[in-house]
Amino acid sequence: MVNADFWILLAMVIYFAAMLSIGFIYSKRSNSSSKEYFAGGRGVGPWLTALSAEASDMSGWLLMGLPGLAYFTGAADPMWTALGLAIGTYLNWKIVARRLRRYSVVAGDAITIPDFFAKRFHDTKGVISTIAALIILVFFSVYVGSCFVTVGKLFQALFGFDYHLMMILGAVVVFVYTVVGGYLSVVMTDFIQGLLMFFALAVVFVGTVASAGGIDETVAFLRAIPGYISGTQVAVPKLDPETGRQIVEAGRAMFDAPADYGVITIVSMLAWGLGYFGMPQVLVRFLSIRSVEEVRKSRIIATSWCVLSLASAVCIGLVGRAMMPTHLLTSTDAETIFIVLAQTLLPSFMCGVVVSGIFAASMSSSSSYMIIGASAMGENIFRGLLHRKATDRQVMIVARATLVVMFLFGILVAYDQNSSIFQVVSYAWAGLGASFGPLMLCSLYWRRANKAGAVAGMLSGTAAVLVWHNLIKPLGGVFAIYELLPAFLISLACIVVVSLLTEKPNERMLFEFDHYMDDPLPGALPSGTVLVDEPMEAMEAEVNPRR
Repeated sequence: MVNADFWILLAMVIYFAAMLSIGFIYSKRSNSSSKEYFAGGRGVGPWLTALSAEASDMSGWLLMGLPGLAYFTGAADPMWTALGLAIGTYLNWKIVARRLRRYSVVAGDAITIPDFFAKRFHDTKGVISTIAALIILVFFSVYVGSCFVTVGKLFQALFGFDYHLMMILGAVVVFVYTVVGGYLSVVMTDFIQGLLMFFALAVVFVGTVASAGGIDETVAFLRAIPGYISGTQVAVPKLDPETGRQIVEAGRAMFDAPADYGVITIVSMLAWGLGYFGMPQVLVRFLSIRSVEEVRKSRIIATSWCVLSLASAVCIGLVGRAMMPTHLLTSTDAETIFIVLAQTLLPSFMCGVVVSGIFAASMSSSSSYMIIGASAMGENIFRGLLHRKATDRQVMIVARATLVVMFLFGILVAYDQNSSIFQVVSYAWAGLGASFGPLMLCSLYWRRANKAGAVAGMLSGTAAVLVWHNLIKPLGGVFAIYELLPAFLISLACIVVVSLLTEKPNERMLFEFDHYMDDPLPGALPSGTVLVDEPMEAMEAEVNPRR
């Protein structure tokens, strides 16, 4: 008789094969030009745009990190984080997506985020794009590592396989289809993975509530844990000082008195939403959507998916504690609660399909991070700074070499199997959000912003995250706030102050800003067209052809 592990593994192998097939299917089109490889030729529809953006954004922490946090310490942390992310998702689609899609065309047909910043501020020397590309490479390499951690923990929890072997094998699968297929394969697989992640969350959530004895009994059990389902307190597991594991007495997991969850901590968790304004893996979807008119439809799809998925993930962790109160006794082990529940509740083949959602999340995110990092190196550093006459073929060779470096660095980051997925993600999220978020908002909404301000904003945001996280946050008290918020404000202040103290933007830059939301679009010319020295009369004719 075939055992359960075989059916789980079979379902996952079928899934892997399907994802790799998609990469090969799209390889011919993706490799036709760098624009196709990095941005899908700006021909991606609203459903693909929305679900691929959310799947690449949420990554494995949605199915492991967030439920694990809820399981171990209760509702407060994950609930406020989820609320901040939901609000941030909506606002990003509402106030950034449409404007960025239009401005990217006006600003020299930019196809990457560093490329957009450089062309928005007419940086012909490549300073802005180089700094942006380096920031992306650093933080996305950390992000890739967090995804590989998820893969290793998944197979270790399911089959008892060696963590390091499975982590490397999963990383190889992601690397192969990203290298072969480019952006279109990433978007298409992200779309499928977004659907699968949603299905996985829904199935496990419904099954968990039913198995725990219904909503009333579950809530009664969780209320008995001090601070567990409070929004202003956090449960504190009672740990054995020698082993670091939660103490179990008479079949019950023990908790100390709950800790207060004050305003500073709530603001920290809500501040996660600020990160969206600077997330290249989401912003690049705005660049590639087929038309501005389809942004509204994508916003509705993306926001709905985000709210329902986040709520399900938090509830799975909470209800999982009621169903399995003593099974997972460390914060690291708690991140496998989704997997344990799937194994317990579902038939083997269905379990394989559902837990493929975890691998789906990791694949979608790591592939997006790798392709964006590769585009940053190939387009923005190699062609933008080192070799301006480089061909598309040369750019893609450099990009693929960058993928190899990010792949190896990600494995290095993920090699410690005790890494917390949630903590690794929070660090990279803060770095990208503070470096690019304020600059993106100023680029789209403030005409006085200039090149010097852009450079100051990126550098100060990155430095503030590093300094606050490592030196100031350990001081505690008000300084314990999530580093994204102070770093975001510092970056914004630097952009404003430096822009006001330095030279005003040139006429062409101001003209583009004043008219990029007009119809017809001014400056919507092929990539590489230089318009900086064009007379003002000609600029005006682009917007008002009847004059």
